[in-house]
Amino acid sequence: MKKILILAVTVNLLCGSSFITAQNNIPSNLNISVLLDLSDRIDTIKYSNPSMEFYQRDLGYLKSVAKTFTSSMLTKRVMQLNDKIQLYFDPEPRNPEINELSNRLKFHVTKNNASLELFKKINKEYTTSALSIYKQALKDDVYVGSDTWGFFRNKVKDYCVEEGYRNILVILTDGYVYYKNNLLTEVNFSTYITPQTIRSKRLNQSNWKEIIETKKHGFIPLDLDLSNLEVLVLGINPVKNGNNKYDYDVLEKYWSDWLYGMGVKKENFAFKTAVLPANMDNIINSFISKKK
Repeated sequence: MKKILILAVTVNLLCGSSFITAQNNIPSNLNISVLLDLSDRIDTIKYSNPSMEFYQRDLGYLKSVAKTFTSSMLTKRVMQLNDKIQLYFDPEPRNPEINELSNRLKFHVTKNNASLELFKKINKEYTTSALSIYKQALKDDVYVGSDTWGFFRNKVKDYCVEEGYRNILVILTDGYVYYKNNLLTEVNFSTYITPQTIRSKRLNQSNWKEIIETKKHGFIPLDLDLSNLEVLVLGINPVKNGNNKYDYDVLEKYWSDWLYGMGVKKENFAFKTAVLPANMDNIINSFISKKK
């Protein structure tokens, strides 16, 4: 039975399956990027979670992203294969070992290198190398934050958007944005948002939306055309206390207003809380494999 299964998969890889491709309607070229927030949100002491630590949830999400990517390869003719997956940080960790590990997570699948062995390698690296990245970051115990705003301003067009591809950016973050070396404000717009800033702006009350829209709070807008980018934000973990009852709503509003302002289509944006990986797997698969 195992030999028959391998033969069937190999035939599908070599010959392709126009029926499956037509059903899923997956464009011929996928370009999946992952932006990893290695801030103190992964700290197992400061933000310990008895059911599953947040870095472990990240690992489950990464596994699902890789699995969906490689599975999509099996629905295409070998001549169609020209697909990419890669992982980024901003700022880049000072630890060279972490940066080296991230290089192992960059793959370009083409008709010249496609094989079942390569697909297995991709899935394995997005499990083992990703785990090593988190272990090293936790060991270093140096968290400078995540410059998500700066990544979009300086890198997203060059790193994550290519013509002829279906470009998908998966961001693993708790939703808050803070990088000590990039704290800018322009009236009520800023490059950051934290539980403290939400309270200081009085967005921790029921009329938070009215305050945002009338006083124009949000991330500093960027003059970018990201109409060819889909964004899946995973791992949202709002502060849960009496002073921050509306953090999830405020965070989603900040992110969505900002991304829509850069041309990201509403149907191409999703904002999901840090549920267990088993519950996130279908969400990730549906987003990446959805009909276009």
